[in-house]
Amino acid sequence: MNRRQTGTAYEELAARRLSDQGYEILERNFYCRQGEIDLIARDGGYLVFIEVKYRRDLQSGHPLEAVGTYKQRRIARAAVYYCHSHGISDSQACRFDVISILGNEIEHVKNAFELI
Repeated sequence: MNRRQTGTAYEELAARRLSDQGYEILERNFYCRQGEIDLIARDGGYLVFIEVKYRRDLQSGHPLEAVGTYKQRRIARAAVYYCHSHGISDSQACRFDVISILGNEIEHVKNAFELI
């Protein structure tokens, strides 16, 4: 598999896991000039923007380390654009989560970062 296929496979795994936990998946791979969001979901009253990071092993570092300040800003800008383009009110509660997949271990970090 190439990198895109690998990413898609792990994003699908994350989406299935979230669905099993009661999340409603609204969109996958949302792209705009500001950035990309892997998954957008509804969790109760929250609109959740989710970044999925996979690493086979720790040789390239932990997956959570790959979501640094620059990546957070790009995700946040894309989220703001998504809300405006879909007519979502500024009062809508939003959250940024990260799903880290390291080998076969999956970790879901809720509210991993704030809007920057």
